[in-house]
Amino acid sequence: MNKKRFRLVALTATAALALAACGGDKASDDSSKADGKTYNVGILQYVEHPSLNEATKGFKAALDEAGLNVKYQEENAQGDSATNTTAANNLVGSNPDLIFANATPSAQAVAAATTDIPEIFTSVTDAVGAQLITSMEKPGGNVTGTVDTHPDAITNTVKFLAEQLNAKTVGMVFNSGEQNSRVQVDAAKEAAKKYGITIKEASAATSSEVKQATESLVDDVDAFYIITDNTVVSALESVLDVAEAKKKPVMVGELDSVERGGLGAYGFSYYDIGKEAGEMAAEILEDGKKPADIPAAYPANLKFEINQETADQLGIDIKDDWNAEVVK
Repeated sequence: MNKKRFRLVALTATAALALAACGGDKASDDSSKADGKTYNVGILQYVEHPSLNEATKGFKAALDEAGLNVKYQEENAQGDSATNTTAANNLVGSNPDLIFANATPSAQAVAAATTDIPEIFTSVTDAVGAQLITSMEKPGGNVTGTVDTHPDAITNTVKFLAEQLNAKTVGMVFNSGEQNSRVQVDAAKEAAKKYGITIKEASAATSSEVKQATESLVDDVDAFYIITDNTVVSALESVLDVAEAKKKPVMVGELDSVERGGLGAYGFSYYDIGKEAGEMAAEILEDGKKPADIPAAYPANLKFEINQETADQLGIDIKDDWNAEVVK
């Protein structure tokens, strides 16, 4: 063997050993995780839309960061109440170690299906009003989690509609069958009294009804406020299309909805509240804590975002004193 060929073989062997060593470390890390207990976790998400999807991602990330080996059984109700109930019963029937419920209807369905399996929720607006927990500080029972409403979000939005957009009449499209939505609409109406705004309502029981409900209001309102209603947010583009044709601004309740074309929102990261819910789940699975002993939590940070492209289309100048984070 000549020297040149020998050096090539030696280098190849050295590289192979290095790769094997690196691969061995990874395999060791993975095997150490796999050597522990495997936890079975059920997930019930009420409908497919970006905010809820992000919350589920955050939940899984927290369990992964905790080093837990988790096998998931996932169900999505696609916004249908009958499917939601069936999916909750299916998950309970599989007897997982814990169930993660994403959105109020799913959290209620799981709570109705079991009092034995620990439940962690997120994307719930009023957990006490939905009868999921006794109080935020002391949940009681077998349920706890993170809510998706900040105490100041609705008031700030109504104030912005009145003082910055000069809206006198605001349209709200929502699913009146969702308890979380009714709570938010009532809060908006209460805030509207202070700022001289009249709220006009239209209900949409399914995503296919959202466009028609929006059209029923568009000529009678100065702007829209779309709260964190799962049915309407899943069909947000229907609202935006109708409003854009009439040059009516749409304030929204989620930062993800600003990315989709809403004018602005006082909101927070759904990934973050999902992740905090996942951290609660890890305490239950790994440390043996009870949901009753883990306080439910509000979103930690509230920020204001404005969509530059939407503002331009509406001829709205973004002011420095809004202290808004401008997207797009």
